[in-house]
This record gives sequence, C-alpha cells and structure tokens, in this order.
Amino acid sequence: MNRPVSHRDISIPENWNRCGLPGWTYHSDAFLELEKREIFRKHWQIACHVSDLPGSGDYLAFDMCGERALVLRGADGEIRAFHNMCRHRGARVVADAKGSCKGALVCPFHGWVYNLDGTLRGAARPKSFPDLDKVEFGLQPLEAEIWNGFVFIRFEKGSQSSVAEMYAPFAEEIAHFDIAGMVPSGEIWTMVSEVNWKSVRDVDNEGYHVALAHPALQDLYGRSYFDEPFINGMSRSYAECNENGRRWSVRNYLKAMRPRPGMPDHLKRAWLYYGMFPNAVIGVTPESVQFYQEFPLSTGRTLLRGAVYRYREETREQTLARKLAARIDHETMGEDIRLTEWSNEAMNSSAFKGFYLSDLEYGVRSHHDHLRAVLPVSLLEERPKEDDVARLNAEMSIDF
Repeated sequence: MNRPVSHRDISIPENWNRCGLPGWTYHSDAFLELEKREIFRKHWQIACHVSDLPGSGDYLAFDMCGERALVLRGADGEIRAFHNMCRHRGARVVADAKGSCKGALVCPFHGWVYNLDGTLRGAARPKSFPDLDKVEFGLQPLEAEIWNGFVFIRFEKGSQSSVAEMYAPFAEEIAHFDIAGMVPSGEIWTMVSEVNWKSVRDVDNEGYHVALAHPALQDLYGRSYFDEPFINGMSRSYAECNENGRRWSVRNYLKAMRPRPGMPDHLKRAWLYYGMFPNAVIGVTPESVQFYQEFPLSTGRTLLRGAVYRYREETREQTLARKLAARIDHETMGEDIRLTEWSNEAMNSSAFKGFYLSDLEYGVRSHHDHLRAVLPVSLLEERPKEDDVARLNAEMSIDF
C-alpha cells in the first residue's frame, strides 16, 4: 500500500516570499474551503456604519462564505449582531438586505417572533411545543464591536485581537477625521467580479502600479503615494494631494477640496487607506470615509461590497469634492478590475511561473505572509491533490 503523501515530500521554494502565493491557491476548491473556515469566518468583517441603522428596529443583513449575518438596532438603542437564522427550521428571519421592523422580527416561514434584543418572543401555535426558553431559543448572537462608528462582526472566535487593539497604531491619526459622526452618502453597494478574491487584494495592496495603470490617481497624488506592510493584521497607505491637476476631475477636485479645521499638516490634503487582514479597507479623504471589502463566492467569483459616508453638516465645497472623488474612485476601480482579471486568468496558463515581487510590493508580500501563517499549505509550490489539501495543511500547521 502506498503511504499518504506528506508535506515533507514536497519542496518549498527558497525565495517563497518574493514569489508570492503559488498559482494553484487561486484555483483550488479545497484551498478555498480552508480560506472560508480559517480566514473569513474567524476574522473581523465590516458590516456597516452605525448611521446605516439610525432608528430602533432598523436592520441590515448580508451573506458571507455560507454564513448569514443580521445587524439590528434594538429598542434600547444598542446595535447587536446575530445569525440571520430562525431557531425553528433555519429560515432567514429577514429576507431583505436592509429594512426596519416595528417592535419585533417575524420569521416569514412559520411566524416565530423575536424581540429586538434577539430573544424569542414566541412560537406560532406555542401549545404544539414544550416550553421554550426565551434566551436559549433566541437568535444566535455574533461577536460584534463598534469602532469609530463602524460595526465589525466575527462569525467564529479567532486569533485576531479586538478591533480597537488592531487599529491602535493609527487611532490618534484617524481620530482627526471624526468618522463616527458621519452619515451615508448612498446605499451599501455590491458587485460581482469574475476573479479569485486574492487577485482583488493583490492589486489593491500595492501602489507600484499606480503611475502607469491609474492616470487619475497619478495626477492627484503622484509620487507622494506609499504603502506600509501588513503588521499584526493592519497596513496603511498614504498620499498627499498635489496642488494642481491636468485631468478635469482631478483639477476640479483640488479646487473644491477643503481640509477640516484643526487638522495636522500631514492630513490636510491626505488620502489614506487602512487595510485590515484579510479583506477590508477603510479609506479616508478630507471630505469622506469609505469601506470596501471582498468575499469569495467561488474560486473564480468574488463579491465586492462597500459604502461611502459624508459629514452630516456638509458644505457645498465638500459635496462637490466628494462627488469628484467618487468619480476618480469609480475610474480607478474599473482599471483595477481589468488588472485583477488579467492576473487571475494568467494563473491557469502553463506558462505561469508564479509572482516575482518587487521590494515596493511589500503590501502584497506581507499580506501573503499573513495568509501563509494561517494556511501553511500555501507554501507548497506544486499543487497537491484536492483530497490532500486539508490534511497537509493540518500537518504543516504543527510544524510552521
């Protein structure tokens, strides 16, 4: 009988961190299942901003990697998160992505009723059941944390610190923007991209490509842009806007842009991006804040999700600057989608020999390092059999 293949039978390239992740990790269903279990469900995810749920009974729901989240503002004003799953038969308690309920949630399957704190109010035809404990049979809670107005949730306990601890290195800087007091400038948006989720992150995690691939951003801030590596799950990118621009949108944005009163010099004209492992970014400009993230739908399909928030008392100049910034961002996003498609499709080619990363691409390198730390099977250059991926990862987790 042949013995099972061991990870010790498979070579690991000497320059593994300069090569980046091997191409097979972008197209392996077995590896994606590990990512869903160990990466997405055990790490913090941005759900929304508190201003998306202004009143009692307001809720927001979204799906991620086989999980269904429900974020709800209670009668006491507190925001809580739950699995969007009735305790009776597992139906969705709310079917819409966003809405409001008056006093209670009613499951559309059989009519079980839940209070706004998640406790069970009552089952339909209660005499057909034994007595049901209101807490035990309430909605199953999710771990939630509010940081600077953003609501973060986690489906399973993981190794990450609290959100506040993770953002601590940047807390003083971010506090200048008062993002907790902002309000939505529109709805939370979603779109599907036909690539692996890591291809989205790979492009977004480095500015090496900005000069050639993003004419508007190059015009806006040019050589001032720089990235910092992921350290303990967090990264930061910084750019200072130029004084003048050649493109219409950039030129008029720079005319309209106004720094907030009392801002330190290095933030008056800054665009900043705070990356949070594995899949989220909070971007801050003088007139707005946004979040964006991606969730895998399959090895070759990714859901992109995000929203933009503005200051409650917005001046005319801030309104104009925000709309022009959105125009620049929209153009940049289209360019990035094309780059992710090119990179992602190359990994299926017999000619693809892996990444070879520049010293300027440490955002990509350090993000891949974080992935390897959780899923060390990704160190293997040769693609293992699908049935071996989970076992090899378990073996390597002991040695890594």
